[in-house]
Amino acid sequence: MIILAATPIGNLKDASVRLIETLEAAELVAAEDTRVTAKLLRALGVENRPRLVALHDHNEREKAAELVELARTTDLVVLSDAGMPTVSDPGFHLVQAAVAGGVDVTIIPGPSAVVSALAISGLPTDRFTFEGFLPRKQGERLAALADLVRERRTMVFFESPNRLAASLADIATALGNDRYVAVCRELTKLYEEVKRGGAASLVPWAEAGVKGEIVLVVAGAAALEVTLATGVEQVLELVADGTRLKDATAAIADATGLSKRDLYEAALPSRPPRAR
Repeated sequence: MIILAATPIGNLKDASVRLIETLEAAELVAAEDTRVTAKLLRALGVENRPRLVALHDHNEREKAAELVELARTTDLVVLSDAGMPTVSDPGFHLVQAAVAGGVDVTIIPGPSAVVSALAISGLPTDRFTFEGFLPRKQGERLAALADLVRERRTMVFFESPNRLAASLADIATALGNDRYVAVCRELTKLYEEVKRGGAASLVPWAEAGVKGEIVLVVAGAAALEVTLATGVEQVLELVADGTRLKDATAAIADATGLSKRDLYEAALPSRPPRAR
């Protein structure tokens, strides 16, 4: 089978007993960077020296089929440099190939920069979206952020310290100067730091120079207040497109929080014929 194994994102003491036991018994390990993995094995006191195969963004598609075949007869442990494989790290195409080829895939859970940053951000955690890395180029970055203007869930991004100031400035431009952001830096490490505030207010701090692994947690858009009159307009638009009045009322009530009964009664006099 294929074993996706989470590794510490900073503090080596976060390595699970199960991870260490698995590495002690492993014969074959696919590693994002074999040098980083060799160092990790030594740091964790793992005496076993499995065969290390490089699996990274530049070769994963080509190596996937070969590794899946190996996993039919030997357990293949998959490691990224830190955190969970496949989450903005190699492993996704390998898992796809394994599923298509009927090879079992299991997981050794553990540290996750995404969930750790979300938990410590102070922003709502009940609904969130992970957006990976923002684009490198400003135009593409602003376009990506423009698509998220109405996103109401908390948003989590990975970012390079070299682009942090520019990304915060673009978040302020696209989402508003006061859009709340938590910049989580070096999580679980000695110099762990979380800076919180409006996007624009954090730009000078970032411009002064920031190092380390960065996760941005950005507040979702505030809910727009919808009046009964506006809700009725939305109901009638749906009705005009062919939706039954009762169905349109239910849909707008769910989307806005307005009373279904109030919407129905207010829209009833203006409904087109046979719209009930």
